[in-house]
Amino acid sequence: MRKKLTVTAVAAFLVGGAFLTTGTASAATTLAGTCTGSVSGSMGDTVAVTGASVKELVRKGARDYVNSHFWTFASVWPDALADTIAGKGALTVGQVPNAAGGTIEGSAVGGAVATALKGANGLGVLDSTKNEVLAAISSTVAKNCGLTTIATNYAAPAQPGAGNPQARTDTAPGGAAGNLSNLNPGTAGGTGGSAPMRDYSGIPTATAGTAVAPGVRYPANGTLPGDVSAPQAGQGDQSGQSGQGADIRDAGNAQSLASNSAPDDVQLPMLLAVIVLAGVTAGLVRTWVLRRAA
Repeated sequence: MRKKLTVTAVAAFLVGGAFLTTGTASAATTLAGTCTGSVSGSMGDTVAVTGASVKELVRKGARDYVNSHFWTFASVWPDALADTIAGKGALTVGQVPNAAGGTIEGSAVGGAVATALKGANGLGVLDSTKNEVLAAISSTVAKNCGLTTIATNYAAPAQPGAGNPQARTDTAPGGAAGNLSNLNPGTAGGTGGSAPMRDYSGIPTATAGTAVAPGVRYPANGTLPGDVSAPQAGQGDQSGQSGQGADIRDAGNAQSLASNSAPDDVQLPMLLAVIVLAGVTAGLVRTWVLRRAA
């Protein structure tokens, strides 16, 4: 019985040790060389800065306090505080978030430094003085520090339907979603669709028999209506006024058939008509006389 208990205790010890080892291995710490810039690590890793990287900032913060409170020069020691923080090793200031990246504010670094210096020699005699010195150091560090964290093992989430073009669907008539390959022209229902006939009534068209070609309405050798360069009716010949001989003529190419003559002259067509009419009249009179004589 005692042997069984011993074996059980040893097994429990080994299992517990295995769990502790696993937990320690998974809690990694990413150490930044300075308190500014960027630091890379896995998501969930602890981010820390070295005490040496903030040593001079601690010295400056304590010295500025002494300069503004000259009566504390005997109890506040800036150099001793700088050496103390340099010997603290790694100071935890934040964590790598579960995202592509993040930031660690300078106030977080300043708070970690103030916590590490609590109870150190050289902060002063009075508690109020110690708190004021720590606040001055923390403020100086916060103004000069700040880190950007980068997760090296971050993977962006996949977009829905990305990389699978066959999973794409469109909206069919009636609001139902379906594949476009199921739409058959002339069918209706959830697996098909039809488009209404096109309406062309609003498109202007030319009516047969009414449209006139521009070349007929406006001949190549003519002028467009309203052309100010064309002679207008009633202007007459202004060559005497302007000194330029303008070619003023009527539109078109029509010519007169009759020759120039006086208004009272008898023209040849009229003379021929009179002779023909006289011959016809003489024939009618002769025929009438012969009939009366018979």
